[in-house]
Amino acid sequence: MKHQLSRRDFVKKTGVGLAAVSVAGLGSGCSKEAAMPVRTLGKTGLRVSQLTFGGGSQFLKNKDGEWEPILERAISLGVNFFDTASSYLFGASMSGEERYGKILPAYRQKIFVSTKFDARTRDEAMKEIEQSLSRLKMDYIDLLLLHSVEKSEDLDAFADDIYPMMRKLKEEGVAKFIGFSSMNSAEKSRDLINRFDIDACILAMNPTQYGNFAKVALPAAREKNVGVFAMKVMRNIVGKEASAAELMAYALGQQGVASACIGHFGMQTLEENAAIIQSRQADKKAQLYDGRDIESRMAHLAGPHALCWARPDYYDGAMC
Repeated sequence: MKHQLSRRDFVKKTGVGLAAVSVAGLGSGCSKEAAMPVRTLGKTGLRVSQLTFGGGSQFLKNKDGEWEPILERAISLGVNFFDTASSYLFGASMSGEERYGKILPAYRQKIFVSTKFDARTRDEAMKEIEQSLSRLKMDYIDLLLLHSVEKSEDLDAFADDIYPMMRKLKEEGVAKFIGFSSMNSAEKSRDLINRFDIDACILAMNPTQYGNFAKVALPAAREKNVGVFAMKVMRNIVGKEASAAELMAYALGQQGVASACIGHFGMQTLEENAAIIQSRQADKKAQLYDGRDIESRMAHLAGPHALCWARPDYYDGAMC
């Protein structure tokens, strides 16, 4: 059975009215309270905040009554990109998408939202995407991503099934832009970027150099002007042999990285990360970051012995 789900069909299913929002009108920032620095997200032309709000396990650790003001505060600080996934469910009363759906629709014309699907077949992926839009209470997604590209990915199967579906959703306006995320295979990430018309991706990037994304996948993204978010910037390593400021500087100091996608447990973490970004903007010398010293210092942490998210049995949402 082939899905012929148009933009109008999505609207009917989700019960959300169309928002007449142009790409050009979205990049001007979310609040006058704070001047959050922005960068251009590759060929998309989107002007995204250098701090992206991650909706995974760290965010889900915040209890009901606590996560709502954290989301609101992120918006007031000028964060304008919010990432989540259909599978972000662990241990919370609502999924990450449902939490976003409670707060973010009121700010839809000021923000960008990405979500990810896990299915590797067209029919299952379409069901997942329909559910995501319903949970988000939105009629379109700014960036639709294939979730967690692995070493075992069959790119021929992707070309025949999932990729045409993503392209069609982009043509219909259900997804403004398309891409993927990966934390386990820089090689397959590079191959995806080189072979397909990808708009943006989320890649694991920190000074342990686990996965070698900065040296293998990032150059391909720069060559094709694919927008890049850095993830796993701090997970399991912040405070061990590097400060949050050093880790942020490393990720944002990689040429081609537009934003650091970070999950926030607690208001203080959000405030500190926003302050780091704003401090970097004020110090122009901080933009020229040589990461060789920190790479050498932290290379021994590259692997599942130190990074829980590098373990074979890890899944997004795992509390580790």
